[in-house]
Amino acid sequence: MEREINLQEISDGKLYTNKDMVKAGCGECQGCSDCCRGMGSSIFLDPMDIYRLTTGLECSFEDLLSTCVELHVVDGFIQPNMKMVGKEEQCPFLNEKGRCNIHAIRPGICRLFPLGRCYDGEGGFQYFLQIYECKKEPKSKVKIKNWLGVEEIGRYERFVAQWHYFQKDAQKVLAGISQEALVKKIHLYLLAQFYQKPYQAGRDFYEQFEERLREAKQQIGIAG
Repeated sequence: MEREINLQEISDGKLYTNKDMVKAGCGECQGCSDCCRGMGSSIFLDPMDIYRLTTGLECSFEDLLSTCVELHVVDGFIQPNMKMVGKEEQCPFLNEKGRCNIHAIRPGICRLFPLGRCYDGEGGFQYFLQIYECKKEPKSKVKIKNWLGVEEIGRYERFVAQWHYFQKDAQKVLAGISQEALVKKIHLYLLAQFYQKPYQAGRDFYEQFEERLREAKQQIGIAG
């Protein structure tokens, strides 16, 4: 989800790489699950999140939609997000002890919090620390790479950037189309291409994603 923000107002004013240390450690969230409650529709899921969930839980995208995921329009696209449930509007995977039942396959936004990403407009991004988001104290310094807990961090960051900039390019294409029926058709195509169509558990995710990305660019007319 893209936001127009003033980094000086919400961060420590610094930009980081995955090799840098930031003061984000919170003792493994012991006794706290505030960021797993009351998040509305803000926990948007990217294609890798869906791949992790469907393969890790051995289910289909349709199964997720019937239980823990819903669809919303964000940044001009139909995208899935984690559905908050119950009186406390909490993540469906939060257990009675306030711990995450899917921690090993948790979504990218959950891994990132309380960090954010600042995109440079040239195909890359850096991280920033949102200093007011996590209330748990005291904080300890952690390396961003370790905080994210993602294997092959370089390939993961390439995926994140590719997905972000593809969406930006697709928005431009859609903005130039006046036929409402065609816009809807493209929306549904992208939803199917990156989310509904099953990913193969035995194949490398990044290879599958890039195949789908190339096909989608050709289908909707994005160069490169």
